[in-house]
Amino acid sequence: MRDLLLQGAGALAILAALIHAVIGEVSVFTRVRIEPARLRTLIWLVWQAFTLAWIACGILLLAAPWMGSEPARHWIVATLVPVYAFAAFANAWVSRGRHFGWMMLGAVVGMAVAGY
Repeated sequence: MRDLLLQGAGALAILAALIHAVIGEVSVFTRVRIEPARLRTLIWLVWQAFTLAWIACGILLLAAPWMGSEPARHWIVATLVPVYAFAAFANAWVSRGRHFGWMMLGAVVGMAVAGY
């Protein structure tokens, strides 16, 4: 059961990252005007860097049960839980709880902790 919770956290983390990328492309960067163009490119790259980082973290959560190492499992969870918890808190705070992203990231945290 612990393995399934950790893998579920990983799959949900990857889904959240993909939704993050799509929302950025469809809702954010089509509406916002950022000058100069180099700054717009930088902000877009940082946005997508978070997407790639969350996908990589999700892959680590998915792979942790198959590593055959309890210390690796514990370090992966102990490292990624604060990252996703901070992102969930920041999302809830900035959106005043109206955006579903904080719930998805909070579920990743809960499932990862349960699968610890």
